Amino acid sequence: MDVIIKKKTWTPTRILLLGGAVLVLVLVGVGLFSTAGAAKLNVDPERLTISEVTRGPFQEFVPVDGVVMPIKTIYLDAPEGGTVQRILVEDGATLQPGQPIIQLANTDLQLEMVNRETAVFDLMNNLHNTRNLLQQNRIQQLNQLADIDHQLQEAKRVHDLNKTLYEQKVISRQDFLQTQNNYQYQQRRRQLTRQALRQDSVTMRQQISQMEQSVGRMQANLALMRRKLDDLTIKAPAAGRITSLNAEIGELKTRGQRIGQLDMLSGLKVRATVDQYYISRIFPGQKVEAAVNGKPYQLQVTKIYPQVTQGLQVDMEFVGATPADIRRGQSLPVRLALSDQTQAVRVPKGGFNQKTGGNWVFKVNENGTKAYRTDIRLGRQNPDFYEVLEGLKPGDRVITSSYEGYENMGELVLEAKQE
Repeated sequence: MDVIIKKKTWTPTRILLLGGAVLVLVLVGVGLFSTAGAAKLNVDPERLTISEVTRGPFQEFVPVDGVVMPIKTIYLDAPEGGTVQRILVEDGATLQPGQPIIQLANTDLQLEMVNRETAVFDLMNNLHNTRNLLQQNRIQQLNQLADIDHQLQEAKRVHDLNKTLYEQKVISRQDFLQTQNNYQYQQRRRQLTRQALRQDSVTMRQQISQMEQSVGRMQANLALMRRKLDDLTIKAPAAGRITSLNAEIGELKTRGQRIGQLDMLSGLKVRATVDQYYISRIFPGQKVEAAVNGKPYQLQVTKIYPQVTQGLQVDMEFVGATPADIRRGQSLPVRLALSDQTQAVRVPKGGFNQKTGGNWVFKVNENGTKAYRTDIRLGRQNPDFYEVLEGLKPGDRVITSSYEGYENMGELVLEAKQE
C-alpha cells in the first residue's frame, strides 16, 4: 500500500542558508555600530575646557540670596488718633526704653478728660455731703436715745416707788396702773428707737459704700483716660533703632496706623527664599555658610515659614560672631548645606552634562592628544562639582565644556588649529 510522504519545510539546506544570512546581518550591524562608535573628529583644544578629576571635600548645598534683617522688630502703631504736633527723633536714631518719638494732639480726648474729671469731683463732693448728713442724723438719733433712756429711768423709779406704796395701801390702784403703763411705754419706746438706730446705721454704711464704689470706678475710668492722653505721646517700648519713620507735622494719624518700626540691637538674621524643590530637605538647625568681605561666617536655620508662595521662606541666624560691616536690608549670598561634608571623587561642573545626562564623558589621554568616550556614573552635585561614583579616578582629565556637535563621536583628536 502506497503512503503519502509529507514534504519537509525546514530542510538542512534551508536552515544553513538562513543561519548564514542572519550571521551576515549581525556582522554588518556590528560593523556599522563599530564604525559609528569609533567616529573621530579633530577639535582645537583651545575651544574646549579640560578639567582634572580630584578627590576632596564635597558638600551638597544650594546657593540663595538672603536679606539682612534684625532678629526682632517691634512695629509702632498709633494707639490713639490725632494730629502730629511734634516729631522728637530722627529716622535711624537709637532710642532708649520710654523715649518719646512723636507727640500727637487730640482735642476731643482732652475735652472728654475735662468732663470726666468734673464728674468725679462732683461725685466726691456728693459723697462728702452725704456722709456729713448721715453723721448728723446719727447724732440726733443718739441724742433722742439718751433722752429716752433718761425718761425710762425716771419711769422705772416712779413705778418701783408706787408699787411699794400700792402694796402698803398708801395709793390707789389707779395711780399704780398709770405709772406701770408709763414705764412699759418707755421700755417699748427705747426698744424701737435702738432698732431704728441700728437700721439707719446699716443703711448709712451701705449708701456710703455704694458711693465710694462709684467714686472708685470713676477714678479708674479717669486713670484710663489719662493713659489714653499719655498715648498721644508715642514712646519707644524698648531699646532699639527707629526705622521707616512715617510722620509729618500736621498730618492726621488714625488709631492703629503704622508710624514706624523699632529694630532690636541684639543681633541680625538673614531671611531667604528657597526653591520649593528642596522643601523636604530644609529643617531647623541646618547649617548655612556666608562670606562677608572674603571672611566666612556660619549661620543656622532658626525658623521655617509654613506658607509656601513663590518658594519656601526661612530665617537664619549667625552662629558665633556677627559681621560688623553688614546693615539691615543688605543682600547677602548664602550657601544652604543639604548634606554633611564628605570626601568624594569630583569633577568640575560644565556644559557636558546637558548632552550626556551624566552617563559618559570624553576622557583625555595622558599626552593630551586624544579624548575617548568613557562611560561614567554621577551622583550628587553642587554649584561647583559633580560627585563621580564610577568611571573616573583622581588625576584623570576630562572635557567639561559643551558637547554640542560631539555627541555622536567616539573619539576627539585634539589638534591645535594651524594659522
